Amino acid sequence: MSTLWFWIVAAMIATYVVLDGFDIGAGAIYLLAAKTNDERRRVLRAIGPVWDGNEVWLLAAGGTLYFAFPKLYASSFSGFYLPLMMVLWLLMLRAIGIEFRAHIEHSVWQDFFDVVFSVSSILLAVFFGAALGNVVRGVPLDATGYFFEPLWTNFKLNADIGVLDWYTVLIGVMALVTLTAHGSYYVALKTDADLGRRARGFALLCWPLQFFLTFSALVATYFIRPTIMANYRNHPIGILIPIVVVACLAVMLWANPKGKEKLAFIASGLYIAFMLVGAAFALYPVVLSAREHQYDLTIYNSAAGSHGLRVGLVWWTLGAILAVGYFVFVYWKFRGKVQLGEGHY
Repeated sequence: MSTLWFWIVAAMIATYVVLDGFDIGAGAIYLLAAKTNDERRRVLRAIGPVWDGNEVWLLAAGGTLYFAFPKLYASSFSGFYLPLMMVLWLLMLRAIGIEFRAHIEHSVWQDFFDVVFSVSSILLAVFFGAALGNVVRGVPLDATGYFFEPLWTNFKLNADIGVLDWYTVLIGVMALVTLTAHGSYYVALKTDADLGRRARGFALLCWPLQFFLTFSALVATYFIRPTIMANYRNHPIGILIPIVVVACLAVMLWANPKGKEKLAFIASGLYIAFMLVGAAFALYPVVLSAREHQYDLTIYNSAAGSHGLRVGLVWWTLGAILAVGYFVFVYWKFRGKVQLGEGHY
């Protein structure tokens, strides 16, 4: 049962990153791709009906984590308290940037809130990537199951590590480039004319960086944690994950210049999902790595009781059906290219 919940949490996190990832990526290119006020309104209208709904998956994943793996929730939320507060503020600043620019009709304030929205989106991508890097690299857990990390120390992988070091920054930059490309495909899919062409251009510029950072991150991960390949050696079916990742990169490179934005966007979403699935597959059954592996938090020593997990599965299934139905309806309702008109954005 704990294995099932491990993959449920992993799937929810992947869903959040794929869905809210294009919102964050759209924010990352917002100042450069959208040159005029009307173009910026188009970008905001493209993500406006869904961006706050997409963040529900982050809250749902946190709630599921709290229910299924309470010890992991307690340990990680206390150890990562400072970066979590920074992420919370960045999420609020994104919302402030979107909402306030729509309610204050003055070019100076609109430009200010545009910068707030874009910069907070960029920093969010970096911090989410760095968070994944910390989980893979390992944190200084001790026998009590708790830890503390400063934001940074000397950026080296030694006993005195921080949230940010050369490895986690590398993963953060990879996340920024990946989500920027993801958002660019989405903006190209939802808009047309010059804005759509510039978005495709940004995605094309991101591709070689994404390719280079993907393989650099894989090499760096093997360098700092050779045991990461154990599950791939023991379960050969795992080789399908990197095959899909490489295939998605190839599809993105082929589809984008041909104007096939939908295919490129789907490939980008699958790339993100399978990169995260690959990380989960490599870590299983570990849910939070320790620098000293005898202190790892796993599905066996951090999960809730089996009875609670079985009962919770029933209620989680009902909630998931409602959530998926809602999202299918919303995305179907707002399908197609966006058009400016009377409205919030």
